[in-house]
Amino acid sequence: MKTNLASELEFFVLIARHGNLSAAARALDLTPPAATKRLAQMEDRLGVRLVNRTTRSISLTNEGETYLLHATRILAQVREMEDAVSSSSAVPRGILRVNATLGFGRTTIAPLVSEFARRYPLVTVQLDVTDRPIDLVESSFDLAIRFGSLPDKRLNARRIMSNRRFLCASPVYLERYGTPASLADLADHRCIIHRQNDDAYGIWRFTHHEETEIVKVDGVLSSNDGDIVLGWALDGHGILIRSEWDLAKYLESGRLRVVLPDFVLPSADLFVYYSNRRNQTARARAFIDFLVDQFHESKAPAAA
Repeated sequence: MKTNLASELEFFVLIARHGNLSAAARALDLTPPAATKRLAQMEDRLGVRLVNRTTRSISLTNEGETYLLHATRILAQVREMEDAVSSSSAVPRGILRVNATLGFGRTTIAPLVSEFARRYPLVTVQLDVTDRPIDLVESSFDLAIRFGSLPDKRLNARRIMSNRRFLCASPVYLERYGTPASLADLADHRCIIHRQNDDAYGIWRFTHHEETEIVKVDGVLSSNDGDIVLGWALDGHGILIRSEWDLAKYLESGRLRVVLPDFVLPSADLFVYYSNRRNQTARARAFIDFLVDQFHESKAPAAA
């Protein structure tokens, strides 16, 4: 493959990923006019329009969607070829593309990447943080870091950290409204709901004596942001489900208390997952091992 063609493929994949020509230009350290000219040259060479442009964003044409599909696969094959050739190297090197959730990626993963970069100066880490679901198989990412169950059976995963979830509330709320003694009591309480992905709104699932119990709760407050709902619980607005990673320092200080501890919620273990490749690169193995070591050593909580 000619170097300029590989560069064009990477350029177009970046445009599609960002949905904005200026953002793609910044990622490649180009000026917006240079990126516009480059895209126009591609379209002239191919004889088709690849994107529909507006003043603020772009969308792919049918031809652009086809080009993106093949560009993503070709780049993945080139990287797999290079990885297979260099996988015998004992020294991790090359580009490692990592995806993590927005808040957790910013507060926790980014500082760890900083330390990893000091230890492995020959590895170039590209960290993207987003809460939207990604298709790791079709995307250009090597690794993704997520809480909860494995989203795709085509992937391999390694558990980085166990992470139980609990019902909790502030002492102020419990003193005012009382402490529930059973799941049925939740119907008479104010509940704070964290809306995540496609989870059913206000449906809480528990395991008790090896049997599953489902409760529909009413939420006085709800949000898709974990930090927001945690703040509302600390302010005394209601009962909330959060993980021990979030709650540790607040339970220790007494600002929050566990409610109905005998009723077990599905855990939110932390996983790093990756495509099912026969030859995992030295840099990917080094990064995964590094994460496992760091989370094993550190018990300090952060926002998930």
